[in-house]
Amino acid sequence: MGKVIATLLGLLTLLLGSGLWIGLGLIGTGAGLLALFRPNMPGLKLLAQQTYNVVVSPELLALPLFILMAEILFRTKISEALFTGLSPWLRRVPGRLSHLTVLGCTMFASVCGSSAATTATVGRITAKELIDRGYNRDLVTGSLAGAGTLGFLIPPSTIMIIYGVMAEESILRLFIAGIVPGLMLAASYMGYLAIRSWLNPALVGATPPRTSFREKMVALKDLGPLLLLIAGVIGSMYGGIASPTEAATVGVVVSMIIGFAQRTLTLGGLLVAARQAAESCAMIGLIMIGAMFLSTVIGYLGVPRYIATEIQSWGMSPLMLVVVLLIFYVLLGTVMEGLGIIVMTLPITLPLAVAAGYDKVWFGIFLVIVVEMAQITPPVGFNLTVIQRLTGDSMGRITRATMPFFFIMAAFVLLIAVFPGIIGFLPDLMRGN
Repeated sequence: MGKVIATLLGLLTLLLGSGLWIGLGLIGTGAGLLALFRPNMPGLKLLAQQTYNVVVSPELLALPLFILMAEILFRTKISEALFTGLSPWLRRVPGRLSHLTVLGCTMFASVCGSSAATTATVGRITAKELIDRGYNRDLVTGSLAGAGTLGFLIPPSTIMIIYGVMAEESILRLFIAGIVPGLMLAASYMGYLAIRSWLNPALVGATPPRTSFREKMVALKDLGPLLLLIAGVIGSMYGGIASPTEAATVGVVVSMIIGFAQRTLTLGGLLVAARQAAESCAMIGLIMIGAMFLSTVIGYLGVPRYIATEIQSWGMSPLMLVVVLLIFYVLLGTVMEGLGIIVMTLPITLPLAVAAGYDKVWFGIFLVIVVEMAQITPPVGFNLTVIQRLTGDSMGRITRATMPFFFIMAAFVLLIAVFPGIIGFLPDLMRGN
């Protein structure tokens, strides 16, 4: 088995390190393993079967719809509405407008399953406005990087859809499980911002003028389109009215209505959004095919079972296993993006977590959070790249500003490991348990 694992790691390093597309690299690794260790197995037939399974999977149908919705929303005035609608309510709370990035990302994440899209959409208005108003630059960029990752955790989430398909777990159950952790993580970010600004008021600029209650209520009308979209997407799913795919369809239609009503979306822009969504889906589909093919191959070769048996023989406690997996995924995040991390490691790490007593839903949320950490881990962290484009700051400065939020996420992972009910109680409650 040592030869099989060494060959697996060697082929992955060689193919992915050469710059080959992740999907093709995974397929090439699987084909190489079959040629060396199972030459009589029909590799092409196996690849064709996995391709068919991915293409016809009904659970994956929601994925292109949510991606299309995010592309459409990126072309609307949602980010401006978030700023004008929320700012009057935050002027007198500790931390003042610094909370805009967290609240804005939290609300936008509830209708967009992309971390990068959440960061870019909210950041293109809030980052410039807050910095121009005298808010500490590092505090603004750090909070944007941390809060932008909520696009993966707060449903709907493209990563959760992919995980649900690969782990054979209910996508709706995963969506429900992500609500409480997502809100708790957002509250942790806001608590940190409040404490920092209380200790050093100069971080949040001059005190803004008071806002009357009437002005606050009038400002809420700017949030109307987004609240309508949230009600349509989230409300239809959790109310039992629509499946994730049907809710995604509702989201696409409502986002188109918002875009056309705001006169920011044209037919030409819609076609561009559809093309970019199709490109993203094609990329994800190729990765999924490669991941399913490689997972099947290493399953035939007995690699997951062997590794799980070896690690169990070490006698680690469940909490220690979580710590080891956390370090493992953080290290992977320095050289790989989140989707690639999930599809490559899931066949091995999921059985370990289940054997330690954690269920698939818990591990799915854990995996989403550590992938969020990968999004803000240099040098590959994609959210850092997005913020660099928005602000023009150096990658080193953005990374240093992001570290407090990185450690908040790490502490939160340990919290849900000690108290797994944080994740499980809401899905169980809605299921009637």
